[in-house]
Amino acid sequence: MFNKETYVRRRGELGKLVGSGLILLFGNNDSPANYPSNCYYPFRQDSTFLYYFGLGRDGLVGVIDLDEGTETLVGDDIDIDDIVWYGSVDSVADMARSAGVARTAPMKQLQAICNAALKDHRKIHFLPPYRHDTMLMITDLLGIHHGQQRESASLELINAVVKMRSVKEPQEIDEIEAACAIGYKMHTAAMRATRPGVTEKYVGGIVNGVAGSYGAMVSFATIFTQHGEIMHGVPRWDELQEGRLALCDAGAENRNNYCSDNTRTYPVSGKFTQRQLEIYRIVEECHDYVLGVAKPGVKYKDVHMAVCRLMAARLKELGLMKGDTDEAVEAGAHALFLPHGLGHMMGMDVHDMEGLGQVHVGFDAETRPSTQFGTNALRMGRRLEPGFVVTDEPGIYFIPALIDSWRAGGLHKDFINYDLLETYKDFGGIRIEDDLLITADGCRFLGKDRIPYHPADVEEFMANNQPNK
Repeated sequence: MFNKETYVRRRGELGKLVGSGLILLFGNNDSPANYPSNCYYPFRQDSTFLYYFGLGRDGLVGVIDLDEGTETLVGDDIDIDDIVWYGSVDSVADMARSAGVARTAPMKQLQAICNAALKDHRKIHFLPPYRHDTMLMITDLLGIHHGQQRESASLELINAVVKMRSVKEPQEIDEIEAACAIGYKMHTAAMRATRPGVTEKYVGGIVNGVAGSYGAMVSFATIFTQHGEIMHGVPRWDELQEGRLALCDAGAENRNNYCSDNTRTYPVSGKFTQRQLEIYRIVEECHDYVLGVAKPGVKYKDVHMAVCRLMAARLKELGLMKGDTDEAVEAGAHALFLPHGLGHMMGMDVHDMEGLGQVHVGFDAETRPSTQFGTNALRMGRRLEPGFVVTDEPGIYFIPALIDSWRAGGLHKDFINYDLLETYKDFGGIRIEDDLLITADGCRFLGKDRIPYHPADVEEFMANNQPNK
């Protein structure tokens, strides 16, 4: 939690942006895993509630009355039965004071607060809900069916939250840097543990354990797989095999709920084959290219497309693509190898604010999402601003089912050498990802220590950090 003044200032700015009405910011409730008293742990508060109130307890709602100029923290104090099992915690009044909120109310009064606003035909602002218990609360409080709540959510509130949370304050950058420091330890631990014969589950478990040992949790479900062509390949019981590549996509969420997100791909044996190196160097070049072109005023969609052209040109040099490079990218032929976007916003959510609707977060009136395969998976396309944090994560993937589907349909046959591509169907995939801060005149990677990714550095690290060294 930052100092009280941070949250007072943020709520004040939010009120100015929204203008009038009643704002309801719902915190999260505990979520039972398999029976009521066995909840998922650790508890994760809603990010927007955290941003404006900084309070990590369950069962809270923030009410900001813009017309009356009042703020109320709604929630119930825990009873003696809870204290017996979980110990004493701050009262709702104590929590309100720590966040600079003058008023509190028990949860049973929230309905009366909403009824009064509805009676006066005042606008009640809420964000698109993503948890079903919140949907039920909105139905009870406002009479809006759960199927209509996302479209009934306040666009004024969404736009205000996106405007504020997109630009990271210096103290937020410090928190992301702290998360990156843990992420470095997670990834280097995975590299040390990777060797033929151990299972994907084993290495994935080490990655998760490192996060926990530093008081953090993973910012998303850890991806560790020797099938890098699967975008979200969770660890399996498969043993790592000599000659394969291992892909690790993992991040930390620190105790203040700021995230890191990195991906590394490296040889299970510790040394790249020549064929692996040829593909890897293309991804490496695309990854590093972003450092020179991402800056304020540039659309991230344009950076993405420039990376796609660079990748297509290099794949053409290897004989995997052919024809005019610009025409190939315009037609979408490159998406056979890169079926996702270059990156996404990042902060308190690893895909920052994605629950508010990606069209509001990564796009705007000037820059709209694409419907073309591959480019339609780009989550961030709008013009960059100082203080934005985005991921830079190009990749090249050889997905057998996608290759077969495109070839059978004769898709982009003027741009893709399907005969040569057949010999790569056992290759897997490569992705390199780092977190990028947009600065006043350019950009820089976040994280004091760089997880090895240049080929020579990867091989040297793995050679010098095996368990028997």
